[in-house]
This record gives sequence, C-alpha cells and structure tokens, in this order.
Amino acid sequence: MSVTTSVRPHPVHEAADLLAAYLTGSFYFSSARGTMLADGVYSRVRKSAGPRAAAAAQALEEAASAGLPSPVVVGAVGFRPEAQASLVVPAAVRRAGAPGYLPGRATPAGQGWRVRPVPEPEGYADGVRRAVELIQDEKLRKVVLARCLELTADAPVRVPALLTRLVRANPAAYAFAADVTAPGDRAFRTLVGASPELLVSRQGTTVSANPLAGSAPRSDDEDVNRERVARLRDSAKDLGEHAHTAGQVAEVLGRFCTDLVVPDGPEVIGTPTMWHLSTRITGRLRDAGDPASSALGLAEALHPTPAVGGVPAAAAVEAIAELEPADRGYYAGMVGWNDLNGDGEWAVAIRSAEVDDRTVRVFAGAGIVADSQPAAELAETTAKFRTLLEALGLHGVA
Repeated sequence: MSVTTSVRPHPVHEAADLLAAYLTGSFYFSSARGTMLADGVYSRVRKSAGPRAAAAAQALEEAASAGLPSPVVVGAVGFRPEAQASLVVPAAVRRAGAPGYLPGRATPAGQGWRVRPVPEPEGYADGVRRAVELIQDEKLRKVVLARCLELTADAPVRVPALLTRLVRANPAAYAFAADVTAPGDRAFRTLVGASPELLVSRQGTTVSANPLAGSAPRSDDEDVNRERVARLRDSAKDLGEHAHTAGQVAEVLGRFCTDLVVPDGPEVIGTPTMWHLSTRITGRLRDAGDPASSALGLAEALHPTPAVGGVPAAAAVEAIAELEPADRGYYAGMVGWNDLNGDGEWAVAIRSAEVDDRTVRVFAGAGIVADSQPAAELAETTAKFRTLLEALGLHGVA
C-alpha cells in the first residue's frame, strides 16, 4: 500500500497584496529586485561606537542562533554621520516580485493642508549664493543644498494611502516606508518615499550602485522633454556635477571590489517628474564574508555620496549644517535591508517625507557648483517636490 505524503506549500505573495497589507509601523521596500513587507520587532540593532554593519551582523547571527528563520535587518539611517538610525530585525518577513504597474486609484492621504516653507524661497536663493561664494573661495567644489516644506493636515495623514499612491505613480522607483519613531514621539513617525537612486545593492559577490547627479524637470510636452534631455546630455555644469558623484562612488567601491565596471559617461533616465544623469557601476567583491562588505557595510562606506552631500564630503556636510535652517533628519540618508549572508539593497532616501500624525516634512535639494544660478536651483527643487506633493494631492504649492 502506498502512502501519499502531502507537503504544505510555501505561501505565494503578490506585490499588490503586500502593498495592501502595509500598516503604519511596518517596513515596506520595493524595487525591480522585488517587494518586502516586514512586521513586528524581534530585536533592535544596538547602538555601537563602531560600524552599524558590524552591529547588524551580530543581531542577525543572534536571531539565527535563536531559531528565527532567514533573519534580515531593515530600516533607515539619517543623513549626518552621527544621525539617528532605526534598524531592526523584524519578527516576520514576506516577499513578492517587483510591484510593476498596479491598476486602480488610491485615496488621498490627507486634506486641508497648511504649508510653511523652511526657508522661504528668497532665503533658499540666498543660501545658493552663499554656497557659490564658498566654492569660489575654494572651500568646496560642490554642495547639495536642500529646502523643506512643513505641511500640516486637518486630520492624521494616512501613511498606507500615501505609500500606495507613491508606488502606483512611480512603479520603477525604490519605494519605501520605514518606522523611524523616536523616544518621546506621541505617534508613529514614518519615513516614506519613492527614490530614483540606488545607493548600493549586493547579491552574492555582485555589487551595483547607480549614482544620479545632474537633473532637469520633466514636462508634459514631449518636444520640450526632447530638448531638455539633449541639453542635459551636453551641459558642462551637469556633467561636471555628475562626474564628482560617479567618480567618488567608483573610488569607494574600488576598495572592496575587483572587476569594477564604470561606463565612460552617463546616460539619461526619467522619472514621472524629472530627468537625471545616471551611471550604473558594478563590481565583484574581494571578501564577501567581511561585514564591511555586506550591503549595509558598503552603504555606510558610500554615504553620503556627492549626490546628496558634496565635495569634499566633510566640508560639504559642515556647510549644509550652516546653510540649511531645517535639520534633514532621515532625508538624504539611506533606507533598505540586509540579510544574514550580507546581501541586500539600500536606496538614497530622497523624494521622501517624514510623517508624524498630521505633520509631513518634505525635502528637495539641488547640487550647487561654481556656475549655479539661484533661480535655476530653486526651480529644480520645486520640480523634485512634485513626487511627494502630488501623492499628497497638492499641486503648485512649492
């Protein structure tokens, strides 16, 4: 007599189902590589005087030894070197394929907005002029200057609705929502966004980075778009700005990788709101077992790239603290995940906002070089705000 043994299949998830299942306080991350939804906190990555990658590796090993299957570290790290971080080993993780096109319309995330620019547009233009002076005095070669919109709604902002609108409008983006609640916060604080920029990805020994620098707004008129793309390809200012960023990323990855492939020049890629100069850099790790070569370790080594900081890096971070009146928090930091093997994916936390009950803080920045014009840089930040503002149901605010 034969006996048939039934094997319970592993659950199969669809990307749309994971997006629909997201609740404020969970972790969501989607890209062309796939979709992740993580819930609960098994453990937190402890603060350490050393690299966060080493502390994350220890937390993962402890979780695996205790029997947690396939543990991962997920979360976000703020912009400044000493900034806050929110990194946890979640209790449960579900995965699916890339989100792709998701049909349907999402409900608005909030309404009845009050808007406070920090600084006012005139103040931002003045900051650009001061940054140009620092560059002309040879204290800097480039600095990314950001401005903030503090938005207040009449009722608590619905983060799941905001995330859904972002994913549907930007299916090719690195979309994310991470709990960054700090001690003393009265409500969940969530970092949410749809970034076009990959900081670093690791799969086995293969490493990829995709720095973006040099931008132009996207138009509804295709003839205008063709002109802007052509102008971006030939712009000495934008090409020089991009070269700073791609060169620095290649130099850092060269410390960890062999067979580094760096294209001779950038290509132009588009998002629903912007055009960007883009260089995809790939390499093969020398030592995949070193925590410093994990996805998080590589991300720490790369951050902040000149795409969000400047050149030289330390001087640019100091200038940002002096010139920007609003603290960036998690804006222009990094968000993503890292597994027990060191594989993972980290995006630059741009086109993002921090949501706290009824308040949303949205940032946008522009790279300032010697020939930057305040009006043009202001216009660039206005265009970059559109990703979040449109997802919030706001138009023509910035």
